[in-house]
Amino acid sequence: MFYAVICRDKAGHLQTRLDNREAHLAYMKETGIVAQAGPFIENGDMCGSLVILDTDSMDAAQAWVDNEPYGKAGLFDSVSITEWKKVI
Repeated sequence: MFYAVICRDKAGHLQTRLDNREAHLAYMKETGIVAQAGPFIENGDMCGSLVILDTDSMDAAQAWVDNEPYGKAGLFDSVSITEWKKVI
C-alpha cells in the first residue's frame, strides 16, 4: 500500500530544513520504504515535503513519520498521512 505524507514547514524555518537535510535524506534511504519524495517549492524556496511511502499499514507510515529527522527537529507546521493509490 502507498501512503502520501504531506508536510508543510513552519514559516521562517528554512534553516532548520537545511541543517537537517543530510539526516533526512539518510533516513529515507536507510528505511527503504520511500517510493518517491521531494520538497514543495514556493518563491524559489523549499517549504514542505511530499513523501510517498510503500508500506503495509497506516501504523507503519505513522511510525516512519514519528522518527523522521525533519519532524524531530520541529520543522513542520502540519503533517498529514493519507492512503494513496498509484494510477499512473
